Amino acid sequence: MPEPEGAPVLLEGLARLPAPLEHGAEERVHDREVGRADFELLDDWEDRYRYVIELGRKLAPLPEIERIDANKVRGCASQVWLWTRREKRDGGTVLHFVGDSDALIVRGLVAIAIALFDGKAPSEIAATDAEAVFDRLELRAHLTAQRSNGLRALVDRIKSDAEAAVSGHAVHSIAGR
Repeated sequence: MPEPEGAPVLLEGLARLPAPLEHGAEERVHDREVGRADFELLDDWEDRYRYVIELGRKLAPLPEIERIDANKVRGCASQVWLWTRREKRDGGTVLHFVGDSDALIVRGLVAIAIALFDGKAPSEIAATDAEAVFDRLELRAHLTAQRSNGLRALVDRIKSDAEAAVSGHAVHSIAGR
């Protein structure tokens, strides 16, 4: 079966994330890629859940000023916020995301989604098949239906913000700051 769009980047990127359950230096997941390699090093899903939680703990904090209703992701059972900003780079636009949640496991899922999409052009975001990537990680198979739906809502929001950036519309939290 061919690799889903976005999978090669995802597979390379997990090596750049902190080792599972590593403690010590403050590391940020923000503006890193996530992949399958370290996930596969963990034998059971209890360890993988702990790793997802650890990724959430290392997620760059969302500024308090961005915890507003416009930045809430609709369709998530937990409270999830996503702040999107544009950056002009090499004559094009890339998007950056900062997110947060009130639930540790969801915060880790937010970290994975951000790592998959952050720093990419809107066209790259649109071409990334996040569902296939999450399937390759076997992530959705081990989430409750509610969390799986929330993860889908987060990805939909990211893709919606990418569409808005292309069309020039300001929806949600798209900002040029």
